[in-house]
Amino acid sequence: MAAACAGTSLPVGAQTPLEQAMRSGQLVMVGAPDSPPFVSLNAKGEPEGYAIDLGRLIDAELQKVTGSKVQLHFESVPNNAAAVNAVSQGQAALACGIPFSWARDQVVDYSLPIGLSGLRLLTKPGGLDGQVASMAGQKIAVVSGSLAATSLPGLQPKAQILSFESYGDAVTALQQGTVAGVLGDTIVLSGIRNQRSITNFPMVPEVPLATYGVGCILPENSSDLANIVNLSIARLMQAYLDSRPEAVLVVERWFGPSGVHKVGKDQIRAYFQAVLLTREP
Repeated sequence: MAAACAGTSLPVGAQTPLEQAMRSGQLVMVGAPDSPPFVSLNAKGEPEGYAIDLGRLIDAELQKVTGSKVQLHFESVPNNAAAVNAVSQGQAALACGIPFSWARDQVVDYSLPIGLSGLRLLTKPGGLDGQVASMAGQKIAVVSGSLAATSLPGLQPKAQILSFESYGDAVTALQQGTVAGVLGDTIVLSGIRNQRSITNFPMVPEVPLATYGVGCILPENSSDLANIVNLSIARLMQAYLDSRPEAVLVVERWFGPSGVHKVGKDQIRAYFQAVLLTREP
């Protein structure tokens, strides 16, 4: 799977994204590079993460279907809202690790879920307890266009909301003492916390303020591409349940007892089984 940092646009027309990719030879996948364990940059500045590994599996399936005529190409965007906009506007055909919301579902289509997450607060040691009341009058960082950004005014209208372009910028503000906490996606905040070795910063409250599924997004009415994406996700989940080493390596590198976001193996297995059972007859 190729990678780049500059933006390009897919042709816009009556053809499906897969048909457009067949014509151009390229299908664009986007993601925010500071959203581990879904996407981050390694020491060489190359994208890596669970979304990238899923992208490679989707790329392999794409090449089988198209006879190696299409290559998946990754490009960076600032945040998930930008990813949703790129996919909905036809500038990209795929993004993975995107929290579900009904509003987003009106403009893009979601794949099978690839994870379960929720809204929590990252704060400094001895800081806020994460309860809604504790955020009143406090400076709380959110990422522009995120579920946290749209939810916080309703959860705590007295919070002082500071909006940042990315999770990385928001967590930096917390480390510098500019804000009292960062409200955002549990999985991504956990990933950044581990990545930056600030595991003493609490994630609160214990039960998320809101819970939602996480999946890949595609342009609306792109069933030919959705079939490939869903098949790739389902095959990975089934291979993990079958304890196939290559699947275990892909999943547990990012999730699992020693992953970037630590999750018990039994919990992963139970989730994958539930996802597959909801789709299989």
